[in-house]
Amino acid sequence: MKHINLNFGLHIWYKARPIVIGALLYGGVASAQSANPVINNIVTEETGNSQLENLAHQLFDGIGPRLVGTPQMKQANDWAVAKYKSWDIQAHNEKWGEWRGWERGVSHIDMVSPRVKSLEGTQLAWSPGMGKKTVTAELIILPDLADSVAFQQWLPNVKGKFVLISMCQPTGRPDYNWTEFATKDSFDRMKAARTAQTDAWRKRISKTGFTNKTLPVALENAGAAGIITNNWSAGFGVDKIFGAYTKIVPTVDIALEDYGMLYRLTESGTSPKISIHCESKELGVVPTFNTIAEIKGTEKPDEYVMLSAHFDSWDGGTGATDNGTGTLTMMEAMRLLKKYYPHPKRTILVGHWGSEEEGLNGSRAFVEDHPEIVKNLQALFNQDNGTGRVVNIGGQGFVESKDYLTRWLAAVPDTIKNRIKTNFPGQPGGGGSDFASFVAVGAPGFSLSSLNWSYGSYTWHTNRDTYDKVVFDDLKNNAMLAAIMAYMASEDPVKTTNTKTEGIKWPAQTKATRRGGLDK
Repeated sequence: MKHINLNFGLHIWYKARPIVIGALLYGGVASAQSANPVINNIVTEETGNSQLENLAHQLFDGIGPRLVGTPQMKQANDWAVAKYKSWDIQAHNEKWGEWRGWERGVSHIDMVSPRVKSLEGTQLAWSPGMGKKTVTAELIILPDLADSVAFQQWLPNVKGKFVLISMCQPTGRPDYNWTEFATKDSFDRMKAARTAQTDAWRKRISKTGFTNKTLPVALENAGAAGIITNNWSAGFGVDKIFGAYTKIVPTVDIALEDYGMLYRLTESGTSPKISIHCESKELGVVPTFNTIAEIKGTEKPDEYVMLSAHFDSWDGGTGATDNGTGTLTMMEAMRLLKKYYPHPKRTILVGHWGSEEEGLNGSRAFVEDHPEIVKNLQALFNQDNGTGRVVNIGGQGFVESKDYLTRWLAAVPDTIKNRIKTNFPGQPGGGGSDFASFVAVGAPGFSLSSLNWSYGSYTWHTNRDTYDKVVFDDLKNNAMLAAIMAYMASEDPVKTTNTKTEGIKWPAQTKATRRGGLDK
């Protein structure tokens, strides 16, 4: 049966228990006006006493980025365990593999001729350290040669020089800025020139006989002082920062504005010189961990609801929106659940995965190591595409997902639920984030997909992925959503089924890489 209650919103009675569909609004925020005391308390607590800002400050500003194999990653694992225990939630770090241990040190990058200017740049992850040495040298641009034979003949020219191996971008303005201000003819000419230049540079690399991965090694073997790159992220002042391939000399990404200046000075024959000092430490083979926390079930302790987010990050910024925001969403959801739903029917777990960035390795290892959890999984909810409020949930190809996900979403306040588009049965995710590790083995893992907030250009794997990009109102939205969905999944008297939709090609399970970044 159903009834209308003007004070508490619309409810559906499911098996004699009320499931709240709506909540009143005050000031645009979901209000604590639910007939269900657990949901009422979750909304009240998160809107009035959220811990997200404090958690974000501790993790992003205090610990910082969480590159797999670094001391900061282990520090973050230990911080999360301690935080959970302070909330009376059982938690532990679970070893799943080993990785190349490395720690970033100080960097100083300066142009010293034809004038003095400090340059914005970042040594790439796992870049070889220079000790206390500083190297000053001229720059040389990778030339456009006929073929690999000509490249081998030219190669001795790099000895003792820093080599520029990235294209000089024709504009540092993102396309949306051109769209707003340029004439159509001007914008079209720029795009055509950029496309031609990009294709020509790709061919320039190819004609060396090497790839983007092997070229830096060939240059360092020929005696280059270092490798200089620019991996522009198509936004103002933003570069993507990934890993180095060199083993002897540093690889440094220099920001578009400074890289373009150096390129043009070199190309015009001015022969600029730069000075680089980059420190880092090799730490040998180090263990890698997932952080797992648990609220034990009372009626069905061997059935599981999981919250999920990867804990590791690249380290050009502080990993705030990839995936610090997903991490904190799930931590805050667990805090809310422990406080207001301390005795769930099913066991509620949260997985903070390691080495997602290198191939979903932590979650893939968990799936391999815990078949007893995977086969008894009621549902898993994963969030990993930035700070935005959740706006999409798909059924991942499971036939019955529409029934139970819709049922659980009915309990979510309208201000959250009405923004979410659903797609059933949807397509199974083959990668992208850790829910796919579970989907690959037929377990009901779902992605809570978020509003963009210019994620791809400005924060995804960039040097600007920092605390100030977090939108805490959206994060509160997501913490409430995750907590309520976990609560509803735990309470549901019906065990979910994982029937696959016919006619859909299902992704194959991929084994976790258990030893990473190490010579075999």
